[in-house]
Amino acid sequence: MINSGIIKTRILIIGSNGMLGQRLTEFLSESKKFELLAVSAEEKSFIRGVEYKSLDITLKQKVKELILNFFPDFVINVAAYTNVDKSESEKEIAWKVNVNGVENIALYSWTIDAHLIHLSTDYIFDGKSGPYTEEDKPFPINYYGRTKLAAENSIRTSGVRFTIIRSNVLYGPVKFGRPDYVRWVINSLRSGKEIRIVTDQFNNPTYLDDICSAINKVIEYNKEGIYNIGGFEVLSRYEFTLRIADYFLLDKTLIKPILTEDLKQPAPRPLKSGLINLKAETELGYKPKSLEETFALIKKEFDI
Repeated sequence: MINSGIIKTRILIIGSNGMLGQRLTEFLSESKKFELLAVSAEEKSFIRGVEYKSLDITLKQKVKELILNFFPDFVINVAAYTNVDKSESEKEIAWKVNVNGVENIALYSWTIDAHLIHLSTDYIFDGKSGPYTEEDKPFPINYYGRTKLAAENSIRTSGVRFTIIRSNVLYGPVKFGRPDYVRWVINSLRSGKEIRIVTDQFNNPTYLDDICSAINKVIEYNKEGIYNIGGFEVLSRYEFTLRIADYFLLDKTLIKPILTEDLKQPAPRPLKSGLINLKAETELGYKPKSLEETFALIKKEFDI
């Protein structure tokens, strides 16, 4: 008797309660081709309708048990210690999560010949000559960037089949946890709060659904290597904020321009950064939406 059932691709999403993790879990769960297992450090999942387990990626034995029991075809790691300033004072925990945790994931992904898709950042660069291609030489200037580059290097030397996706300034509709940058700006300005925004940091902010689509293409085409997945245009954080205010008809006089040095942050920031998407556009068919298109989608989803 012939089994007419469809063999589904098994996907493990690590960090499913994070901003990108939530959106990615929802995005991939809409496909009938995938069987998902979502995991995060928290006891309960933010996303309903998807199998969930709690996991501390720094515990090697727990990572081993989970990966070997589920036996995924793809492991997507979007978990990280992302507090850039606290990374300067909490170096041990930042390294444990961002490096040791990734080493654990890579080891057991390699053990079962799963394809590891790992999220990295433009903070591996010094921000002196951006935007950057995949071939540009990394030179992190803060501890968070050092941990993310160390994670990349550990993956590349682990023997695992991998795709590293570098991105920057993620934003988009997130239902749980703290609001993304766009909603923070909207909430602040609507409440009449003055906000101080830097004019000397340049990036191409990345819409969550765009990066989810890119990850989906990596799975579909089974692409390996390093890909930049950034937004449609490079602009300063101040200009980005003005564009938000323009679209949502908010009071721009509440947005006060400052320099990064005025913030006196513990961790130095890459200033002239951003990512060039040409490789992803060519090999994955990646097409980031314009800022105004993404604002329209956020407005529609949250009725704001």
